Amino acid sequence: MRQDTRLSRVLHVLLHMAESEGPMTSQEIAAMLQTNPVVVRRIMAGLRDGGYLSADRGHGGGWRLARRLEEISLLDVYRCLGAPDLFAFGLSNPEPRCLVEQAVNQTLAATVAQARAALLAQFAEIRLSDIEADFLTRLAQETGCPGAG
Repeated sequence: MRQDTRLSRVLHVLLHMAESEGPMTSQEIAAMLQTNPVVVRRIMAGLRDGGYLSADRGHGGGWRLARRLEEISLLDVYRCLGAPDLFAFGLSNPEPRCLVEQAVNQTLAATVAQARAALLAQFAEIRLSDIEADFLTRLAQETGCPGAG
């Protein structure tokens, strides 16, 4: 099964946007992600509609953050992506006649629901500024830059 990497990729882009002096075009973002600008525009539109990005058209335009990193959680970004499936588990038969399969389905469904709730609660606690702080710490360690973290 193919993994959905949109959350990881969008978080990457948002952190680069925070470091950028000006707006980033769909073409620039597409080159960074090695994808098509149309794909970028579709994904970024969800973040714009959620109030996390703004977009300016024309010369000098592009995408820019509409909120500070402290104001954006992983959960916010995840929801703007359409809340994709977090787990690849599925039931072979959602309405089985077999009592064993019913027990398996109930156990899997309950366990996945608990794991999903826990993960989303953690997403709500993590701000993009937390990821930025981790990046700055890594940068300081990599370059030996004092005070960059």
